[in-house]
Amino acid sequence: MASILVTGGTGNLGRHVVPLLRGRGHDLRLLSRTPREGAGFVAGDTVAGAGLAEAVAGVDAVLHLAGSSKGDDVGTANLAQAARRGGVRHLVMISVIGADTMPIGYFRAKERAEAALAASGVPFTVLRAAQFHDFAWNMFSPMLKLPVVPAPGAIRLEPIDVGEVAARLADLVDDAPSGRVADLAGPEVIDAPTMLRAIAAAQGLRRSFLPVRVPGAIGRAYRDGVNLAAPTAEHGSRTWAAYLQERVAVPAVA
Repeated sequence: MASILVTGGTGNLGRHVVPLLRGRGHDLRLLSRTPREGAGFVAGDTVAGAGLAEAVAGVDAVLHLAGSSKGDDVGTANLAQAARRGGVRHLVMISVIGADTMPIGYFRAKERAEAALAASGVPFTVLRAAQFHDFAWNMFSPMLKLPVVPAPGAIRLEPIDVGEVAARLADLVDDAPSGRVADLAGPEVIDAPTMLRAIAAAQGLRRSFLPVRVPGAIGRAYRDGVNLAAPTAEHGSRTWAAYLQERVAVPAVA
């Protein structure tokens, strides 16, 4: 059993990882920017650097799930330095496939965060994952409100089940620090028109789809597939079709 500090523990990924770690007998602390009632919560802000020394005091490992396109590198650097000073033996961080290649703010913020972690001196592991099924749903399903749906054929994703990413992270926390490990992507590469049509079919919607070209550097990057996993990546097993079947049959709780 280990003592683990989790950032982003109440987010989508965190809600899957935290029960797994608790089920393994680990003692968890969940970092929150605002004070919360309940056992296990500690107040702290990674970007501001507030409360981190207290949050990491006495923990064996840190699982860093929180992040955004603004301040992610600063927050990760602050957390890593606090972990190093506090004698934390392992910091595990989630990142994104294409962090160093995609010309999008969120990706580049993750690249800088990875660099800050590597430079901190704390023993670490980084897992780059593809976009979650939920992310693809949230990106594409609102487009189906339009009578004619733009379908950007250049965009291809390898959506991954959030539970499979959570299970991999739980294993990594229990393992020794390994630097950057093999990326984790879904079992299939799917383009945006196919995903849009699958969502429409699952909901019984009849829509017209208009092919569109994604311009600029972002369009070129997607057409070149630089957001896709390398041959060395590991792959989950849950498909986009399986996700949609469950998603439509079991509506998400607001």
